[in-house]
Amino acid sequence: MQLDAMSNDPVRNLALAVDAVDYHTAGEPFRIVTGGVPPLKGKTILEKRRYAAEHLDHIRKLLVCEPRGHADMYGCFVTEPEDDGADVGVVFFHNAGYSTACGHGTVALVTWALESGFIRPTGAETTVVVDAPSGRLTCVASVTPAGVSGVRFRNVPSYVLARGTLLRVRGRDVPVDIAYGGAFYASVDAALFGMPVEKQGLDDFIALGREIKQAIEGSRTIVHPEHPDISGIYGVIFYETLEDRPGEPLVQRNVTIFADGEVDRSPCGSGTTSRLALLHDAGALPDGRVFVNEGLPGERFRGRVIGTTTGGAGVAVLTEVAGAASLTGYHSFVLKATDPLGTGFLFR
Repeated sequence: MQLDAMSNDPVRNLALAVDAVDYHTAGEPFRIVTGGVPPLKGKTILEKRRYAAEHLDHIRKLLVCEPRGHADMYGCFVTEPEDDGADVGVVFFHNAGYSTACGHGTVALVTWALESGFIRPTGAETTVVVDAPSGRLTCVASVTPAGVSGVRFRNVPSYVLARGTLLRVRGRDVPVDIAYGGAFYASVDAALFGMPVEKQGLDDFIALGREIKQAIEGSRTIVHPEHPDISGIYGVIFYETLEDRPGEPLVQRNVTIFADGEVDRSPCGSGTTSRLALLHDAGALPDGRVFVNEGLPGERFRGRVIGTTTGGAGVAVLTEVAGAASLTGYHSFVLKATDPLGTGFLFR
């Protein structure tokens, strides 16, 4: 058979065709949808998020599920901002649905927007304002002739919800802290389980993360006091301290288990914000002290508390988190109408 006789066959009978650009931030993937999707309807980003869940979930599944993705894939739809006060809007998605916040995704989105020309850089330090489901984020990108070398973003006000909540986990009581950083995270000292934060323990961390999340949500209601769409425990952070010397940055390593057993390879940007709220509340981050958060691949985010504020949640901290993203690929994903697996599957 002549190859040219089949040259047009792959583009016949397509049920879906979606373009995307992939980045990674500190090792965590981020798939940005750039074509093949209608505009998301809604006045607010939370309304657009609901629209995506109701009308575009087949696109999410196509891009996240195997064989085109995997259980730890992450991505977003790019949207119009809520008003002229922002440059771009975003709706994040993962293996179980749609998140309200994503720090690594924010860094990747801003990097893509400037490197692709979607937003034109204004100088070596270019400000990009992003409307996310959790709120408006002011981001500053460091732009070089080679591209964007890093992005720092100011997150939404973040606060401690609970400290030392005792949960029955694997036959004993384990203290868990809960804080908000654009989504709600539970923080657990990995030493309580005698486990170093290393990739060899991932299966145990996934199982523990699911168990802790289920135990918290089974015992109390977790909801943002001003935004009821933001609810539930999004992730469980297992951390260990690497360096804690007076006058120097506090350095920790973590692994975050979020969504449906998904493993964050990065230090988790919104999770880093929740850690900042907890550490500041505990007096471990006096004014000016930097928090360095390391993910399993060894890449790091740097964060700091830049002030405090008040709101419906009481006292909250204002934070800044910095990281860097790298381009990994350009994709045109398709689904043929005859594909027996449809939008795909997940084994985990």
